[in-house]
Amino acid sequence: MILTRMQIPDVLLCEPVVHGDSRGYFVETFRADKLEVFLGYRIDFCQDNESKSSRGVLRGLHYQLPPHAQTKLVRVIRGRVLDVAVDIRKGSPTFGQHVAVELSGDNKRQLLVPRGFAHGFVVLEDDTVFAYKVDNYYSPECDRGIAFDDPSLGIDWILELSQLNLSAKDTRQPLLGETDDLFEYGVNYYG
Repeated sequence: MILTRMQIPDVLLCEPVVHGDSRGYFVETFRADKLEVFLGYRIDFCQDNESKSSRGVLRGLHYQLPPHAQTKLVRVIRGRVLDVAVDIRKGSPTFGQHVAVELSGDNKRQLLVPRGFAHGFVVLEDDTVFAYKVDNYYSPECDRGIAFDDPSLGIDWILELSQLNLSAKDTRQPLLGETDDLFEYGVNYYG
């Protein structure tokens, strides 16, 4: 697996090596030891999640506050998404900036979204299957979000607003500047 720091260095692009032949392919999608050496700390994933969505579904931007903050390792099994991670660590030199990467069943790329980042994705093909690992369980009390269309974030979701399909929850999220429920830069949330 090739691990690359993105323009926000705490976000990693993970590109597995695909071994293919006439029978199909084999790919190693996760190696805790390689990730730990690269990061310098261990992430203990405890749950795998999967969703299936049609083109235009936008999920996000979501995060959980401590003590239930989550790191996510996200990938697409089938189809295609634009995946986005937003730095929501107050005091960070990249606060409010984002990373956007196309993940697909074909390119097998993954994105590691650390604690302190909001995460979301928009589905670019029908019948897209999205899967991800998390290192903490879901907590309704700690569940938060930011408006996907916050102009201060400058995210190009590729699709027109009229093509998007959002949950009621995601249409009511606050702007980044309207929430105090954020992380602090420099705090170790991996304790």
